[in-house]
Order: sequence, then structure tokens, then C-alpha cells
Amino acid sequence: MTAWQVHKPGPVKTHPLIEAHQSIPVPTAGQLLVRVLACGVCRTDLHVAEGDLPVHRVNVVPGHEIVGLVEEVGDAVEGFVPGNRVGIPWLHYTCGQCEFCLHDRENLCPNSTYTGWDVDGGYSEYALATAAFALKLPTRYTDAELAPLLCAGIIGFRALQRADVPAGGRLGIYGFGGSAHLAAQVAIARGAEVHVMTRSESARALATELGATSVQGADQRPPIALDSAILFAPVGDLVQPALEALNRGGILSIAGIHLSDIPRLNYQKHLFYEREIRSVTANTREDAREFLEFAAEHHLDVTTTEYPLANANSALVDLAEDRVTGAAVLIPDSDNFNSGGRT
Repeated sequence: MTAWQVHKPGPVKTHPLIEAHQSIPVPTAGQLLVRVLACGVCRTDLHVAEGDLPVHRVNVVPGHEIVGLVEEVGDAVEGFVPGNRVGIPWLHYTCGQCEFCLHDRENLCPNSTYTGWDVDGGYSEYALATAAFALKLPTRYTDAELAPLLCAGIIGFRALQRADVPAGGRLGIYGFGGSAHLAAQVAIARGAEVHVMTRSESARALATELGATSVQGADQRPPIALDSAILFAPVGDLVQPALEALNRGGILSIAGIHLSDIPRLNYQKHLFYEREIRSVTANTREDAREFLEFAAEHHLDVTTTEYPLANANSALVDLAEDRVTGAAVLIPDSDNFNSGGRT
């Protein structure tokens, strides 16, 4: 099978992924072998490829927004049979025994492992999944539409939960890519007023199309004080303006696994009046189930830019340079594509 490995982490313009030909893996007890139909391209993949995140597995195959068909099931697997369409998310394994796992906070498990970082992911024709962490998927979505839901959607949902938007409240969103454009739709469906700050013109157009109340540049102030905000862009310089835009008692939720350094904060200007900063660390399986149930009940408009698997490096470069509208998705069957991406 064909797979793309992070051979030597570095700037994506140097094409840190190399094409490899590997044997199709064999599932062991508790595992699924999945034929990949689509794999989302997440900013976390970018951080793994560029070395912003430390190497956990040499020559890892990135990708953790995997939609595929079950080909084989290992021993002791329940709930899945060959032919099922299944999702493989970021969260690959937790111990189930630590204080966090035992108190419904498995996303904080110190023994957790992650797809596309600790174990090989979906920039490949086949992938293995831990059956207990694989996800059953809603209908009415294409494979390419489902892929971004499996991290961009789920982590955006958790970031929205962490932002604790009051009923009918005003939510600010900083950055408007794959995760943000899904979280915005959930917030609007729940009755929130959404204000978007992003540097990309195409992202601003998409935000307007999806129903944002106001749309402006990344460093511009929204027209009204915010009850909550979510920072999706991995840019520490945006923490200050996001905090300044909050009303008294407002909460800033930071959604990314990686963030550039935050400039010095002024207590009176940025944090006084009980403003809060909350980080987001992965998600729980319950977060995933709750979000996918929401997606089944409220059909989300998932904007994707599709690439053949052979163009994995190009997809990462486009993501890094803000040339992707919505979410980038790799499709292993490249016979349906010309060179480059398509929307």
C-alpha cells in the first residue's frame, strides 16, 4: 500500500513527507483494519510535519480524520463488521484506569496515544484503529464531508463547550478554517450571535454565507463586546485582542494543540473583571458521540477542498499558506482527479 511518512520534520515547503510502500497491516485483538476512503488534513498534521510537536514515532504516517470501510476485525471486537463505514479520530487510546479516565476526563489521560502522532494515521490506503475508539458515522454526508467532522468538528465542538456561551450570547471566532466553520454553525444553531475575525478573504466570505453577524480582519475589534471567544488560529498574538474584545466575565477558549508565544498580558487590561482563558486538550469519546449526534440531526454545510493522496505535500503547503477554503481532504483513489486540488 501507499503511505506518506514524516521522514524529517521541517517547513512544509521542503516537502517533509515522503512516499513509502508498506505492507497492509494486520489487525490484532481489539483492532480494525480500515480501507481509507478519505482523510482530512488538519493543522495538527502540519505541526507534526513541521516539528512544532515533538516526534513521538519516527517516520509516522500523519492523518487523524479518517473515514473508511472496515476490511477486517481482530479478536474480541464487538459492534463492527467488515463493510461498516467507520471514523478513526485523533484519540487512539486511553488507559481507562487513571484518575482522569475514571472521572470522565479521558482526554487528560497521561497515558493517551494519538492517531497520526503515536501510531500511523490516514495519509495512506489502509489504517488500523482501536475498535473501542472508532466512531460510527452519521448518514447523509459524503466521505469527504465526514472526514473534517472527526477532528475539526469534534475539537471545535469541545472548544465551544469550553467557551461556555450563554443562551443567546455573543461569540467571537478568531480564524475561520476547517474547525471554525463547523463550530460557528453549531453555535448559530444553538442561538448564539457569531462574530468572525480572520485574515483570509475567502474565509470571510464563507463566514458571511454561513450566517455570521459580523466579519472583519483578524486583528480588528468586533462591533460589540463578546460573552465568549474561541481562538482557532495558532497565533499567540491574537490572545490580547481576543481578551480585549470580551465583556466582563467573558471566556476565551483556545482550541489548538499548538500556539505561538503569547505576548505579555496586562492584568488590568486583559484579565480583570473575571475574564478567563481556557485551553482545550483533545476530546473525550463522549464529546465525539455528542457532536456526531448533533451533525446527524442538524445537517452541517461542510466546505472541503479535495486532493488526491499523491498530493499530500501540496495539501499541507496550501493549508499553511491559507489557500484552503474550509477543510482540505485527501482521497486515496486519485483516478478521479487532475493534478492539484479541487473544491
